[in-house]
Amino acid sequence: MISAIAVASILGLGACAGGEATPPAAETPTFEAGTTMAKLADAGTITIGTKFDQPLFGLKGPSGDPVGFDVEIGKIIAKSLGIAADKIKWVETVSKNREPFIENKTVDIVVATYTINDKRKEVISFAGPYYNAGQDILVLAGNPEGIKGPEDLKGKNVCSVAGSTSEKNIAEYGVNLITTDTYSNCLEPLRQGKVIAVTTDNVILAGLADQNAGEFEVLSNPFTEEPYGIGLGHDDDAFRTFINDVLEKAYADGSWKAAWESTAGKVLKTPEPPAVDRYSN
Repeated sequence: MISAIAVASILGLGACAGGEATPPAAETPTFEAGTTMAKLADAGTITIGTKFDQPLFGLKGPSGDPVGFDVEIGKIIAKSLGIAADKIKWVETVSKNREPFIENKTVDIVVATYTINDKRKEVISFAGPYYNAGQDILVLAGNPEGIKGPEDLKGKNVCSVAGSTSEKNIAEYGVNLITTDTYSNCLEPLRQGKVIAVTTDNVILAGLADQNAGEFEVLSNPFTEEPYGIGLGHDDDAFRTFINDVLEKAYADGSWKAAWESTAGKVLKTPEPPAVDRYSN
């Protein structure tokens, strides 16, 4: 397996004018010819898929570009390739098109609250994880239905996103599943009483609740473990190793922590970074 980090000291993290943590101007690394890293570095640009509707992780900002923790992780990876933040092309990816976008090369990588699982590994590869989330439940403020966990949702209308891990997980509890393409589109049905709850990862729900203060609350009783990974081309082992090296360096030098605290950390406590998985695709 090819050594992934070509140069040292390339992951320093600063702050951009908009308040998000942004890596400073990139140095010029070198990579073995023919690798994905070499191709991207030579091109001077990278296309990254992320969410545009998820506060704290990937939300379209006033400039038209997304902001959030996933976005900052993407910037760290780009910088390690010698690509400046303003040379990143951001593409909105929703849950159901993440694998197709990687397979057909619409994007080079996906950083989009993307849970690592074996089914997805059949068609793409993952680096990471870079964060461990857990599926939880969003209800109206005050929890008028007295919901305590997924068992209380049996036979009730519940909203989640089509093609997501959350959809699969909650279906096992016998709910009447209402699906849409983005989690933000679940909020109006919840307001109107068309669904009794919304379910996905706790950090996504926390962002939605924070963005709509006083309307909703998260049960804070996660019932799964959801390791977030970075999606890339299937069996591109050299690129996967490279990204894992980048993540570990970001953990060590404080870049990961700074990225968290400038985004999701404004609402959520700073967790310990997870150990990357170097042994399964």
